[in-house]
This record gives sequence, C-alpha cells and structure tokens, in this order.
Amino acid sequence: MMYILAACLMAWIAMPQQTSAQTLRGNSNQQIGSISSDGVIRNKNNSQVGKIESNGTIRNRNNAQIGKIDSDGTIRNANNSKIGKVESDGTVRDGNNAQIGKIESDGTVRNKNNSSIGRASGVKKEWAAVAFFFFDL
Repeated sequence: MMYILAACLMAWIAMPQQTSAQTLRGNSNQQIGSISSDGVIRNKNNSQVGKIESNGTIRNRNNAQIGKIDSDGTIRNANNSKIGKVESDGTVRDGNNAQIGKIESDGTVRNKNNSSIGRASGVKKEWAAVAFFFFDL
C-alpha cells in the first residue's frame, strides 16, 4: 500500500502543474475544464483545447488563430466576423444579438433560459464566455 501511495505522489509531482488555474465546473459541480491565469483553456482531461492571449487573440489547440475578443467584449472569428459579445453585465449574445447566456458576478454561468449550466469563479467573464459558449470542453 505504501508503494502505491508513493508512486501516486511521485506521478503527481512529475505532472506539469498549472499556476493559478481556475476550475470550470458543470451544473453538477463536476470539473469540465480550467483556465489558467495566462489564458490557457484545458478540458477535464487536462488537454489544452485553446488559449486566449492578453491582446484578446483566441487560438485553438494547434495554436491557429480562430478569433479575437475586442476590448468592448465583441467576439470575432478568424474572418473578423462578429460571432458574439459579452456585455458589461455578463450577458452573452450570439452574432445575431440573441441572448445565449450570462456570466453572473459570482461566476455562475447561465444559459438563455436562465438555468445554471456551470461555474467559472475567478475567471474573466469574457474568457468564461468563450470557454463555455464557443469551445467544446
């Protein structure tokens, strides 16, 4: 038993650790991913699925630019077409301005019917919106 615990501890120590990564949780409080302080988005298996750079550039797992978040919260695809927007109150809209969700100030993520679909506490609301509504975690 001691050998198993030691092996598990050594494996955990050898794993790359994310500093300041905030866990993204589903509605049943299960971990569905994380966003690190430098914008790396990971799925529940800890595989990188994308990144949001400090200038708003959104990249996929292959580091290809797939979009951008403008300073006003507008989310654009690689062709610079508007595909969504995060308003100052956390409301998330699609490219046709229809409400598709909301990121509450406490990190609760809601769908268009105002039902809770998860939590993203401690994550910038624009980043949380991109992770929940525009990435497949």
